Amino acid sequence: MTRVHIPSPLYSYTGGATQVEASGSTLEEIVDTLEARFPGLRFRIVDEQGRIREHIRFFVDSDLAPQLACAVEPGQEVHILCALSGG
Repeated sequence: MTRVHIPSPLYSYTGGATQVEASGSTLEEIVDTLEARFPGLRFRIVDEQGRIREHIRFFVDSDLAPQLACAVEPGQEVHILCALSGG
């Protein structure tokens, strides 16, 4: 299992959890696992074409993961970050 750090704007999807566990060997598989546990979460971080949304960044440990095909090794942590904007 991989520890996934959830950004505060998405806490409502995880029941307030700041960190969750997910399985998968790629970010795509991890996102699918998260969606199965927390319906609606995927749409907030991945667009209709299966690309990471513009305002979302994934890091595997401390490395930027630019696409969902990025590998995740056992023991690594995934951080989801999202930019906030306002007017």
